[in-house]
Amino acid sequence: MKLPDDFILGASTSAFQIEGALEEDGRGPSIWDHFSGPSGDTGAVACDHYHRYETDVEWMSRLNLHAYRFSIAWPRIFPRGEGQVNSKGLDFYSRLIDKLLEHDIQPWPTLYHWDLPLALEEKGGWENRETAHRFADYAELVVSKLGDRATNWFTLNEPWSTIVLGYQTGQHAPGKKLPTCQALKASHHLFLAHGQALRRIRSLGSEHKAGIILNPWIPLPLTRSEEDLEAAKRAWKEQVSWWFDPIFAGRYPDENSVRGIREGDMKLISQPIDHLGLNMYFPGFVRASRKHDHSYEDYGPVVTLPRSEMGWPTYPACLSFLLQEVDRRYSPPSVYITENGCATPDLLSDRGEVHDLYRQDYIRAHLKEALETREQGVPVKGYFVWSLMDNFEWDQGYGKRFGLLNVDYDSLNRTMKRSGDWYSQVCLRRELLGEPLLGGEPPSPPPGY
Repeated sequence: MKLPDDFILGASTSAFQIEGALEEDGRGPSIWDHFSGPSGDTGAVACDHYHRYETDVEWMSRLNLHAYRFSIAWPRIFPRGEGQVNSKGLDFYSRLIDKLLEHDIQPWPTLYHWDLPLALEEKGGWENRETAHRFADYAELVVSKLGDRATNWFTLNEPWSTIVLGYQTGQHAPGKKLPTCQALKASHHLFLAHGQALRRIRSLGSEHKAGIILNPWIPLPLTRSEEDLEAAKRAWKEQVSWWFDPIFAGRYPDENSVRGIREGDMKLISQPIDHLGLNMYFPGFVRASRKHDHSYEDYGPVVTLPRSEMGWPTYPACLSFLLQEVDRRYSPPSVYITENGCATPDLLSDRGEVHDLYRQDYIRAHLKEALETREQGVPVKGYFVWSLMDNFEWDQGYGKRFGLLNVDYDSLNRTMKRSGDWYSQVCLRRELLGEPLLGGEPPSPPPGY
């Protein structure tokens, strides 16, 4: 299967997960600096990318990447989220972009990947409408300084994760557990930040292309029965529409549930985007509720499919379903798979090699789905593996590995995994190599469930 000429292959990372150097060159603290999950791990050193970026870009070149998606750390640019600009922080990303272009790798920066400056969180964080204005200031400054070399931008990564995990369940920083009404208000401010940043970026020139990255939970119908199909539709409206409708339709599924909407907000939020990023790792399966009429229940936790080291079920057909549904419902101008990958045990052989065949086949199967969906007319323009290298996996610490490159966390040495060798050849030859083994129909429910 050949790749279309305008289809790019890349890899993704985020600043806090790989950079380290949390107290160097004027960087201010973020909400993640002193937050950790059950592992107790922190991002103090991470992969030390801040000092090793030049060799990391050389690794990208060995992988033959067409593009690299990374995030910019807001606290490196504005240590307190606003006010004085830290020129050393800007210089770091300027050097990184120059090094990428030197190796003919397209930079695709993301402006916000969860590392909110701590000083802004102390003023209310995303519960405070002013945070959206400060984000717009930050976005305008960064694009004005780096946009002469980086023309493709994403404003926000995964608003769902920011709000649900950070402000509702407390699983991620800042660790809040807000009532739903307050969490929805914070999500509105987050969308407002996207809209304001988009307007500022557009004011800098038409050469700048910008979009947003969403990570929907994807409710697949467990069976093809009419009841399960209706259950999946209800689940989409209740779970997925909250994150897509504001961007593409200028409304929330239930605006009476969202506090703090002002005149002009929804028009600002729903400005046309140039591209949509989708992060997808695993499916959800729903069926008609056995207890309540006109409702659904999540069957995903008990579905019998292969699972990654994270415990997530693997079902590649979910990606084509997502792409087709998003295209049918919202018609984005172009779509990029901005994160897709899996955690595996990654045992080192006696020769220091990682034969991660499951990851290789996972990537191959999902990339095949993306390319076949493209052939059906959906404007899929690229695919970014998560992740370039093993890294700090948020509340999971360093125990879960997603990378094409193995990282020894003692020496910080990088080693190419077998999946990386395979992916490098796909990027070089622009051809999907091998035949995916993963796939198939969703399983039927076990008897008596």
